[in-house]
Amino acid sequence: MTRRTRTALAAALLLGLTAGPLAAPALAQGRPVVAEQRGPDRTALKEALKGLPDAQATSAIVRVGGHGTWRGSAGVRDIRTGAKAIGNARFRAGSTTKVVTAALVLKLAAQGRIDLNGTVQHYLPGLLTRDFAPITVRQLLNYTSGLQPGKSLGDTVDEAYPHRFETLTPQEVVAASVAKGPRHAPGAEQHYGNHHYLVLAMLVEKVTDDTYAHQARVRVLRPLGMRDTSFPTGGDPRIHGPHNRGYEDMGGRLVDVTEWNVSDRWAAGDMISSLPDLERLMVGLFDGRLLPKAQLDEMFAVPDLPGARYGAGLERIVVNGREVWGKTGARPGYHTVVAATRDLSRTLVYSVTATDAHTDGLALAQRFAFPAFNS
Repeated sequence: MTRRTRTALAAALLLGLTAGPLAAPALAQGRPVVAEQRGPDRTALKEALKGLPDAQATSAIVRVGGHGTWRGSAGVRDIRTGAKAIGNARFRAGSTTKVVTAALVLKLAAQGRIDLNGTVQHYLPGLLTRDFAPITVRQLLNYTSGLQPGKSLGDTVDEAYPHRFETLTPQEVVAASVAKGPRHAPGAEQHYGNHHYLVLAMLVEKVTDDTYAHQARVRVLRPLGMRDTSFPTGGDPRIHGPHNRGYEDMGGRLVDVTEWNVSDRWAAGDMISSLPDLERLMVGLFDGRLLPKAQLDEMFAVPDLPGARYGAGLERIVVNGREVWGKTGARPGYHTVVAATRDLSRTLVYSVTATDAHTDGLALAQRFAFPAFNS
């Protein structure tokens, strides 16, 4: 079975195991019954960290908040030295970057700089060919634009590894996407992909006459106190600051993949962050400090389409009967999750230096994420 096939299977299994209609709340004398708030499953969380490093990961750091907190770290910082993993590590946050990008676009919308019903053709004239019907900003945010995936340096980590220090610009990725023509009419289907968010970042730069990274810092990171979070510049392949090294299982051998040029992912997946910062992101978003209610609601607005489960930057799942909103992120050697209930009764952020970060998402979530929502 190929890694691509395993990825699709894992996604399907994850959706099948966790998604579904929520039961109506029980009533007592006409009022909802509020379940007793209990903490996370600490026993299961401790068990998840036991034995690291192992075949699945070389380290893991986990942070649970809300009604009942838990912190844990295990494994090694570097397999050559055996140095203990550090809990204050910075790491490649992968596609959790999209939560920041969505929040940035929605903040600009709240300030009247962007119209969610405005079109790509209006904001970025000449980007799309005449083959494309008008695509709205909202359709980019919720992955219903109809754009196809663009160019890449390899479909698997094994294929991309020899090219890890090469630069593939977001503009090249988007140009290749446009050249393929539309996948479907805008708004007709939902297909997750980085390319939607690359176009959003281009749009941000056009309307602000500024860089995406600076706008993200000023409008999202700084207001939430996310001091450890940054975006690589000029194709810089390094993780600056304290970090646990990432490894990929390639042909039965662990290969160090810590240094990697991720410029092609840009606003869709190049962010470097820390667990406290990602917790600040989720809490600051969900408690309304960053966005007015109308724009925050867009993040939870899943299109009424078959199989749709994404709003603007966030994915809706149900874990052990509890509705959870969050985002996964994977780059070679690093797997990250941010998740929370909408009322913030439970939050979870973790970073795992996984040996198969791209395709073992389900197994990693079952091990490190689900116990946080067991009770």
